[in-house]
Amino acid sequence: MTTTKKDPVLVVLQLSGGNDYLNTIIPYTDPIYHDARPTVRIPENEVIPLDDKLGLHPSMALFKDMYDQGDVAIIHGVGYANSIRSHFRSMDIWHTCEPDKNGEEGWLGLAARDMDPNKENIVTTVSFGYSLFRALVSPGVPVACVDDLDSYGLLTDIHQEQQRAKILDRFARIYAPAVGNDTVSTYLKSTGLEAMDGADILKVANERYSSSVEYGDTGIAKKLKGISKVHQAGLGTRIFYCDQMGFDTHANQMLVHATLWTDVSQAITDFFDDLKEHDAADNVIMLLFTEFGRRVRDNGSGTDHGSGGVAFAIGDKVKGGQYGEYPSMKPEDLQQGDLVPNLDYRGLYSTVLEDWLGLDAKPIVKGTYEKPNFL
Repeated sequence: MTTTKKDPVLVVLQLSGGNDYLNTIIPYTDPIYHDARPTVRIPENEVIPLDDKLGLHPSMALFKDMYDQGDVAIIHGVGYANSIRSHFRSMDIWHTCEPDKNGEEGWLGLAARDMDPNKENIVTTVSFGYSLFRALVSPGVPVACVDDLDSYGLLTDIHQEQQRAKILDRFARIYAPAVGNDTVSTYLKSTGLEAMDGADILKVANERYSSSVEYGDTGIAKKLKGISKVHQAGLGTRIFYCDQMGFDTHANQMLVHATLWTDVSQAITDFFDDLKEHDAADNVIMLLFTEFGRRVRDNGSGTDHGSGGVAFAIGDKVKGGQYGEYPSMKPEDLQQGDLVPNLDYRGLYSTVLEDWLGLDAKPIVKGTYEKPNFL
């Protein structure tokens, strides 16, 4: 009797802009929360309780369903020491595991190199989005970049080249000022457009796909549907990456944040329903993170850049529940008015790298860190 062992697959969903921890996992019984958020707070009777202290945003009912099934791990207080409140720099720290200098290689680029050192599969890593994510970048490591899989398969070859060229051009323009033209040039020369030809392989994903699941008409739904298509096509992709933008809620947060979590929760639910329908969910986990949380006190309409945040892991093989401690909101425990992270994000990565992907995390995250045991 022979069995076919499925390789573990990681899907990363980046919540870009700085998701508000306090209004996502809400300390609804803590008077400090209500005092600090006179305007931007969720009324206690609208919170979806997780326990007698913490609850979910009311737009996360579908998320709660997955949590109740034991498929969601909530990882509290994730971040890094001396938090930097710049979107670009903080995301760069998350992408490269280099908080003290400008890193040149992404953590998942290094992971992909370890998994496929001879580049036997040029679609080991697939990125969905308008730009190449720096977490995936390592010289010589191919990344298949797709903006929209549905339209991509319908484009002419010329347009496909133009699309890939635009993705790389955005990458160069975004990162060259920070890490230098030489670093960007080295990556583009060693990987280049020819390595992006892996995206051409992905055309078959549309042809092979059928599903009874109807995804919503949102950007994140389209990305996750594209990821589902590629995963189900059996092309050997091990790492998928996408993002949901819009979490920089300085103003009009109550409406914006609710819409974001409605869209994200629905899309993730549809994604896993789709995979389960096709017996393709048991080797997939999804990691959600954001570059930082937001300030404890609201600004009257929204919240400004903060520090400590929350991460999530989702999947059949995830040990659901809550991990770590919610950082103290007491004024004397805050730093510059912000929650203090109590779990280094590199420990979060280490769990994923070692306990899911089966890799040695230490050279990728540059050290040894406390690992939450959600796998």
